[in-house]
Amino acid sequence: MDLDQLRQFDAVATYGTISAAADELRMPQPTLSRSLQRLEQELGHQLLSREGRHVELNEAGRLALEYIRPMLRDERLMREALDRLSHEANVLRIGTIAPAPLWHLASLIAERFPGVMISSETIDQPQIERRLFTGSIGLAICLEDLRFPAFHSCHLMDENLFVVLSEHHPLANASSVTFHDLDGETFQLFNDIGFWRGICDRHLPHSRFIVQEDRQVFIQMLRNPSTIFFTTDAPQNDLDEMHTGHVVVPISDDDAHASFRLLARTDGDERATRIFDWVRFRCRQDRDE
Repeated sequence: MDLDQLRQFDAVATYGTISAAADELRMPQPTLSRSLQRLEQELGHQLLSREGRHVELNEAGRLALEYIRPMLRDERLMREALDRLSHEANVLRIGTIAPAPLWHLASLIAERFPGVMISSETIDQPQIERRLFTGSIGLAICLEDLRFPAFHSCHLMDENLFVVLSEHHPLANASSVTFHDLDGETFQLFNDIGFWRGICDRHLPHSRFIVQEDRQVFIQMLRNPSTIFFTTDAPQNDLDEMHTGHVVVPISDDDAHASFRLLARTDGDERATRIFDWVRFRCRQDRDE
């Protein structure tokens, strides 16, 4: 008795005839009939009542089916669990506090390790520390080094925040502005901006934020010249073309400037270590040019 026989018996019970089950299983009808007969011989009981071409489950067949279907379900669940395990083993998990350095990291990984799949999650600094400690993420992007010998870090990239104003806004001609200058304005924000949202909430307590979940809707809103929003100088930023009728003004506060670090465990898995070493080399190379 094997799983193929059990699947065949289940197909006959499901589709009602041997011919229909054979079509579904893509096997010759005589082959299916012989396989079912062997199953009955191995179990020592007739499972099907046969009258000409018509078959139906008898009492023994109905009882057997109550055991067969849980076995087939468990086999399917086992395969799915093994597939998930294999998939997760091939995926590098990354925690980040902002999207732009993740985009940059992904491009560096693709440059040298095109076959590596990544899974990312936007989390805060305390979570990054915990997740690196437990090993649930292989690499982390944050603003601060972890002061433990079990981790090493390197500079990944810098990102600077700008405000995008209507060309008729009173601050449009300023060489730079502060958060204090902007407090009280209404801003369009995209939901997934990581730690930058905390910066906005902390430094602009009197401002109103209209948060968009859908990126396409967000980009459409930016086409309105009266819309005020933020942008950065991240290389992957694709909002420059939306600045018609707007001016881009730097924000001078220290918190408007971020220097991101890439962190990894010194005893991490070989793949994360190789990627960390490559990114550290590439970033040093870029800074030296």
